Amino acid sequence: MAEKDIVALERRIFELTAKLNALRRDNAPSPVPNYRFDTLSGEVNLLDLFAGRDHLLAIHNMGQGCRYCTLWADGFNGMLAHLEDAMSVVLLSGDPPALQRGFANSRNWRFRLASHGGGAYIVEQTVMEGVENMPGAVLYERQGDQVLRKNSCVFGPGDLYCSLWNLLGLAGLGEAEWTPQYRYWRQPEKMDDGGENLLE
Repeated sequence: MAEKDIVALERRIFELTAKLNALRRDNAPSPVPNYRFDTLSGEVNLLDLFAGRDHLLAIHNMGQGCRYCTLWADGFNGMLAHLEDAMSVVLLSGDPPALQRGFANSRNWRFRLASHGGGAYIVEQTVMEGVENMPGAVLYERQGDQVLRKNSCVFGPGDLYCSLWNLLGLAGLGEAEWTPQYRYWRQPEKMDDGGENLLE
């Protein structure tokens, strides 16, 4: 009986997701300012981030201090080539550009990066009203020199954007049972090379 209920609910979720995407497709975009950001190459604006494309996916990341944001970005990095075939993609956080790049390199991320510095952009373009630094994403459209906000979403365990949680769910594991980490390697009790100069 439970198996039938699971299959029925999965089908309903599939149908609701299709309905959600149809609503997003028909959602009327609204104009937004041409915000400014800092990068390692200097200051850029929101229009620059489109890089000549008509759509821009701006990933809102809380920065290197959030393991959950890191998990989501790890996942997006694996599909970045597919995303960039359809639109421009940028990962935004409040971290300074040099810190962003250093952390991105440590994760082998290939994202274009820009820093909002905690300024007007992240306050006014939040993905959750009343929460300035909420992880999520915003899809912008460009019409000439005008930027329009089309859709947005919030990231969190169990959402549509990090498939790991659904796979953990198959084992009955959720946020209470598992927490993402920056790394999972643990030093063996005995190092065959002697263990000298090992960085933790």
